[in-house]
Amino acid sequence: QVQLVESGGGLVQAGGSLRLSCAASGRTFSSYTMAWFRQAPGKERDFVATIGWSSGRTYYADSVKGRFTISRDNAKNTVYLQMNSLKPDDTAVYYCAARYRGSITTTSFDFWGQGTQVTVSS
Repeated sequence: QVQLVESGGGLVQAGGSLRLSCAASGRTFSSYTMAWFRQAPGKERDFVATIGWSSGRTYYADSVKGRFTISRDNAKNTVYLQMNSLKPDDTAVYYCAARYRGSITTTSFDFWGQGTQVTVSS
């Protein structure tokens, strides 16, 4: 079992930046592919970014490519999402997810955090 706790959300003006963190429990964090998803009000949950468990390769949704960066620190059992040039359309609840040895393009994750709210004002 992996428990995930997100933090770092908040209110920011358009064009600003935020860094989200997701702290994971357990001793095998390095064996998990980690991802960020988001869900805007009245919409389905959408994929944002993934970082692989072995290679550290990353994969992004087109809507955030060039603005968001996913990274991980295995020593701290933490995955990050650096969000720059934020837009009002980025407003959503952001969720961290984990899958044991998942592929970089997997869309199926086994563990989820509770989410953190990001609000971008225009």
